[in-house]
Amino acid sequence: MQVSTKFTIAIHILAATDYFGKDYKVTSEFLAGSIGCNPVIVRNLMKQLREAGLIAVRRGPGGIQITWPLDQITFYDVYEAVETSKDALFHFHESPNPQCPVGSHIHAALDDKLQDIQKQFENDLRKHNVGEVVADLEKAIKKGA
Repeated sequence: MQVSTKFTIAIHILAATDYFGKDYKVTSEFLAGSIGCNPVIVRNLMKQLREAGLIAVRRGPGGIQITWPLDQITFYDVYEAVETSKDALFHFHESPNPQCPVGSHIHAALDDKLQDIQKQFENDLRKHNVGEVVADLEKAIKKGA
């Protein structure tokens, strides 16, 4: 499995909402302009972020608000919220030959290793948070200004 662009777009949504939210009403159209994508994509991801409790969306004059401190929103939280095909990082080929000595034992030899890799990947996602991204963005913006 490959982590889709939904993951990075969701982090972009959170970072831009934090950055612009103090001065602007942040909407899906506003965010789509920053991200460079269709507002429908942003709205779909906003729905998933809202369902995960990471944002609140107020219709009309309200816009988007982040519901947790950014340093408490881990990459894993975002991954869990928006990635729909995350059951297994690795997908095994369908029909190894049961008559072949390798084909009949490949699962036994490989499954535990692949599960360990997936656990490590998920643990690594938990080590980083959106607050880090926003801090790095602010530094880069100040340098570029």
